[in-house]
Amino acid sequence: MRILALVKRVPAPGARINITEDEQYVDDKNLGHAISPHEECGVEAAVQLVKQHGGEVTVLSMGGVETEEQLRAAVSVGVAKMVLVPTDGSPKDPQQTAAALTAAISELEAADGAFDLMIFGNESADSGGFQVGIRVAHALGRPMVNGIKGLELPAGQDGSAAAADAYIIARREVDSGMEVYELPLPACVGVKEGINLPRYPTMRGRLASKKAELTAIEPVSAEGAHANGCQAQVRLVSPPEVASETVILGTGPESAPAVVDLLEELGVL
Repeated sequence: MRILALVKRVPAPGARINITEDEQYVDDKNLGHAISPHEECGVEAAVQLVKQHGGEVTVLSMGGVETEEQLRAAVSVGVAKMVLVPTDGSPKDPQQTAAALTAAISELEAADGAFDLMIFGNESADSGGFQVGIRVAHALGRPMVNGIKGLELPAGQDGSAAAADAYIIARREVDSGMEVYELPLPACVGVKEGINLPRYPTMRGRLASKKAELTAIEPVSAEGAHANGCQAQVRLVSPPEVASETVILGTGPESAPAVVDLLEELGVL
């Protein structure tokens, strides 16, 4: 089974996120970086599938030279190959990103055959556009479902798209329970954080990642949304900060009246 996991370098979760002056991008200067959490779970899902059914995982990302850090992090947990679509580090909109990734994937598949499964993150942790995976899947003519919280191959399948009627089962949470999809292979999915618990790299994995060979594929140039008149982002807005306040009602027995008053105020008593 050949799986492609696509990842993005984003500011580390928990960091204070600021917006650039033109309100178009996240200002990530002086911030630590990591693989976007949804995509980190996507890498783990890919590694689990090949451990169960055989095959290999390739990880692909687009960005500046510093993105190599996230690619090697993926290799340290079980990914076999890593590919970078290098840029000058300047932000790209979803249309530019999807066009470059589509061209890179097409080049990889022309050389080694189609990927049986491509795993995207549901959305990136910084801009949260929800578009790149769907755009790439549409351009490549693959079925795609977002919001996935479960992936499995049916019994008796090895996950190879070459097999007749090969498919993968994908599950998505909804208010009423769980939607179940059977996607014919080759296919694409967008997974959500919580589908699994990503593993920590071992020392052996870290050492192997330092020796792994990085393949670079030059990106195609593509016009952004503003240039071609399509739907375009207007601006990013930081949500208002919500301050929390802790009130100590007291200590020991003397706090009991205050607790009773609070419960009455909440309507519990």
